[in-house]
Amino acid sequence: MSLPVQEILPDLLAALRAGPNAVLVAPPGAGKTTAVPPALIDQPWCSGQVWVLSPRRVAARAAAERMAQMLNEKPGETIGYRTRMDSKTGAKTRVVVMTEAIFVNAIAQDPELAGVSAVLFDEAHERHLDSDLGLALALQTQEVLREDLRLLVMSATIDGARFAALMGPDTPVLESAGKAWPLELRWLGSDPARRIEDRMASALLTAWRETANEPGGDILAFLPGVGEIERVRERLEERLAGTPILPLHGQCEPAAQREAIRKDAQGRRRIVLATAIAETSLTLDGVSVVVDSGLSRHATFDVAAGTSHLVTRQSSRAASDQCAGRAARQQAGTAYRLWEEAAHAGRPAYDPPEITTADLAPLVLTLARIGERDPAALRWLDGPPAALVSGARERLRALGALDADNRVTPFGEALASLPMDPVHGALVLHGARAGEAEAAARLALLLQERALGGRGEDLHQRLMRWDGQGGGKPEQARKLAAGWARRAATIVERCRHAPGGHPGLHLALAMPGHVARRRDASGENWISAGGRGFILDPTSPLARGEWLAIGDAQGQAKGARITAAWPLEEAEVEQALGRQIERRHLLRWNAGEQRVEARQERRLGAITLATGPDPDPDAEAIVDLLVEKLLEDPAKHLPQALLARARHAGIDAFAPEALAGSAELWARPLLGKRRDLKLPKGALTDALLNLLDWDQRQALDRLAPREFVTPAGTHHAIDYESDGAPQVEVRVQALFGLDRHPMIGPKGQDTPLLLHLTSPAGRPLQATRDLPGFWRGSWADVAKDMKGRYPRHRWPDRPWEEAPSLKTKNAFERGR
Repeated sequence: MSLPVQEILPDLLAALRAGPNAVLVAPPGAGKTTAVPPALIDQPWCSGQVWVLSPRRVAARAAAERMAQMLNEKPGETIGYRTRMDSKTGAKTRVVVMTEAIFVNAIAQDPELAGVSAVLFDEAHERHLDSDLGLALALQTQEVLREDLRLLVMSATIDGARFAALMGPDTPVLESAGKAWPLELRWLGSDPARRIEDRMASALLTAWRETANEPGGDILAFLPGVGEIERVRERLEERLAGTPILPLHGQCEPAAQREAIRKDAQGRRRIVLATAIAETSLTLDGVSVVVDSGLSRHATFDVAAGTSHLVTRQSSRAASDQCAGRAARQQAGTAYRLWEEAAHAGRPAYDPPEITTADLAPLVLTLARIGERDPAALRWLDGPPAALVSGARERLRALGALDADNRVTPFGEALASLPMDPVHGALVLHGARAGEAEAAARLALLLQERALGGRGEDLHQRLMRWDGQGGGKPEQARKLAAGWARRAATIVERCRHAPGGHPGLHLALAMPGHVARRRDASGENWISAGGRGFILDPTSPLARGEWLAIGDAQGQAKGARITAAWPLEEAEVEQALGRQIERRHLLRWNAGEQRVEARQERRLGAITLATGPDPDPDAEAIVDLLVEKLLEDPAKHLPQALLARARHAGIDAFAPEALAGSAELWARPLLGKRRDLKLPKGALTDALLNLLDWDQRQALDRLAPREFVTPAGTHHAIDYESDGAPQVEVRVQALFGLDRHPMIGPKGQDTPLLLHLTSPAGRPLQATRDLPGFWRGSWADVAKDMKGRYPRHRWPDRPWEEAPSLKTKNAFERGR
């Protein structure tokens, strides 16, 4: 069978003979994935293997099987493949199709790529993290170690010039034509009021009827996730009895995946319900109809929570075009879209590269392992964001994988040597230390393969169900976990004192911040040691427990839903995380009683294990808190009259900043053995006055005297705090004989004392800052009124000439 890409194969081969790099842009169905790799193995420069990187396991295995079929061979002969769950290669294998993650691990272990002549990055437009990292590492290998290594980037929709610029100034971009099968787009519109499962089931039934007479006519539907696939499948099975309705996603058994890719053996028309796994690379025989939900699900790293969560969003225009193209790969086709044509232009052009949204801890650890501590030193199409790199380093240091200088530690080396992310690697290594490597490895795999052990949040129950499962994938998974366990056992030593008993304890050690305690009776709300809140379905069996080691959760930083956890007992938490439990001495301010309360707590991060009174609190810390509260609200605790006098006198020693600076001298001696602020006012006044030297004390008394002494010899406290200050209240008779207004303050800047004049009974008469003016002005009216009210007292016409006295007229006369 002739493939369009074969027309440019001579040009591509010539380009790779002339130089090490090339970019191939070929539309879907052109045959680049299956035709190019076998064509390279006969080239003079190709003495080793050709590695083809595929973004997904299903696509990798399918591509290898198709190439082997084209050579009339079985996988494992000339053409082989390597995926995490399955591998078929032999001594004669020349082309190996592998997932991007396996390549990253391989080049990190052997940067020279001994025995490899070419690396092909297929479907590079998907911009997976491992694809970008793998290309950066391959370019470094080519530049430093292997000038002869060929690198070829292949895709249908990438910006070829941009990749070529990254790979070198002389990198050619070759473009292949594709089969120009007609494609009809039909826009079904959106209906946000209906569930996506109902809308997709309805659209599939419509497509089934409208395309019943088309040759081939198999339908491929794109949905965001496994849950939606199963719910649509249930709806269709009720309406289309006898029709093969097949799921296609990463959790399917290999045999089920092969069944979905190939035509029905009985010639029946079928419906394939797929995730984005079928968006590129795969060719599904017989498909001429596509129904696209327009939704995709992506893992997004939450920096605040330190975990990734799945986000469902509108698929990009590029992804939608890829999906639609599946219908016209082998014949004319029809694509149904569940949104409006007018809204299509508003969708994003491309999905964001994973390197800008994913957890970069695996990337940072891989680079640190090969001695590259600065990711920016590599050649990237889009560099990793500094914030994500910084967060990844912080998490790796918390795991013990990096030191303070971001160099890989021996434990980090061990983590990096395992083919999994650092957290799951830590789980396996902690298990190996306790002599329970295989159980820990199974739990790590269970966290990565959601189909194993069935559904449910309880990892313990899922692990037991997996142990009882037979068949291909469960058995392959057990073999894979056993291999991980053997490897882990060789790189860490068993420790007799390591916590053990079940893999949940090793999960707690690997993710101590995700150990959580129940917060309510229903078991719906949980608080983790890392301070993050989680929610759990109250009907879950886990809701009845007190403690969980959370392995996975979905949602934002606040209130993420627990999707996988292992139940723990408090004694097990103490056993596993005893070194992380700390005793804290806390001082709390009781505002109601204005006193310090000393408590002691045992805490695991944000979780309080026990609390009670502290019998031996830190006395210095108590004084510190009392001083802080004393200065926090000085109007409430300090003698305000004294502070107001000092302000009026211009003495800065009692200003808030000065008092805070001198607190060691005046406050701490008063508070040394106290827990409250109920200090005698006199003691505070004396303590503050002791801050002043002799000159300052004299200036205070002179410029802001505490009392005003009247001509009659009476003493009256001067108010420096209220509006109109300084002011004083005094009986008017005490001022007789005074024809000059009293002044307060330094000469030239002195302030008239506001006199609140009262009657003999203490009732207000008048306020004045001009006593001579008052005598000669309104006094006559005041005296006239007072003579009628208080006839026994003196009310002279010229009071400034009278002798001061508070006595009545008769008493005054007798005393003369």
